[in-house]
Amino acid sequence: MEFRRIDRFPPYVFSIVNDLKMQARRAGEDIVDLGMGNPDIPTPEPVVAKLQEAAANPRNHRYSASRGIPKLRRAICDLYERNWGVSLDPDTEAVATIGAKEGLSHLAWVLVEPGDSVLVPEPTYPIHTYAMILAGATVISVPLELGSDFFSDLVRAYERSEPRPRVILCSFPHNPTTSVVTLELFEQLVDLARSRDLVIVHDLAYADLVFDAEHAPSLLQVPGAKECSIEFFSMSKSYSMPGWRLAFGVGNRELVGALAKLKSYLDYGVFQPIQIAGIIALNECTEAPKQIREIYRARRDVLCDGLARAGWDIPVPPATMFAWARIPEPFRAMGSLGFTKHLLARGKVAVSPGIGFGRAGDGHVRFALVENEHRTRQALRGIRRVLREGPPEP
Repeated sequence: MEFRRIDRFPPYVFSIVNDLKMQARRAGEDIVDLGMGNPDIPTPEPVVAKLQEAAANPRNHRYSASRGIPKLRRAICDLYERNWGVSLDPDTEAVATIGAKEGLSHLAWVLVEPGDSVLVPEPTYPIHTYAMILAGATVISVPLELGSDFFSDLVRAYERSEPRPRVILCSFPHNPTTSVVTLELFEQLVDLARSRDLVIVHDLAYADLVFDAEHAPSLLQVPGAKECSIEFFSMSKSYSMPGWRLAFGVGNRELVGALAKLKSYLDYGVFQPIQIAGIIALNECTEAPKQIREIYRARRDVLCDGLARAGWDIPVPPATMFAWARIPEPFRAMGSLGFTKHLLARGKVAVSPGIGFGRAGDGHVRFALVENEHRTRQALRGIRRVLREGPPEP
């Protein structure tokens, strides 16, 4: 059969690594999985308790509101007011989504069509690229590297493109590079967008996972941002609710309204007990993001210190639940997928190959901080063994 939208996709390299990991585990090998960014920290107990209570009520078993129940939309707006001083109207400037990936993907359908183009950093989280490709747009990659001038590179990419891009899609703190930005960059982006009639889509997935501040900056803090921008906030990382699939699009009322309109044709929203539990998380579990952040900080320190002692020095991540590491020089010729396979086979450690985040990521691998400190130290012992052995014979 011919599957016209997905046949042009390259092989999903994360699936290749996952298949190898599962084969090794079926063979009885103990693999420490630092690959997929799948949070292992339990969801806060009050949230789980509220889910159980709400799920026991038959009134919550019916179809829900596609855009999110009113109290949930009010709760996300209250969070933005508390954390960033941003005022939002829950009726027109907030919509609940079935996770950020769903929101981003369906937003692409209302933003672009074949012939349009979008500016996206590279490397980047795959959905940022493929949501736009599935909607028919051409993705123009903008390099995001340590020490690079991302905004200048973005402007150059815009000026060189014909036709001019309609959308800038970005995400800070950034997955996979862990890069953080200040409000100054967001101010530059908003100025550019307003002067060129661009839309900014910002994925704030790691809003609370910054290690030297209470919160990462929100794009919507910039005056005028709501004229041209929509931002996605996810419950997955801040409240350790990845499998619950609950996120929000907030910002420009036309963008939010367009997404809500499309969703009204496609879904009936998140299961209502999950939405009710999400209200408890946002309104009552104010300490949970801080506690979750400290767990990731401890794991980050164990990983980075252990790698340094093994002779693999990497930048200490300032944010997110990841570490982005350039492949050690003796192994670079293997490429990121080859090195990842070797690390899995010889060190019994699974990581994500950088090529999965775009060609610009190929010289790197990404560690996810999703194992406890004991298991992380076990992974480090396997990594040290691989580094001592050196690359395999050609």
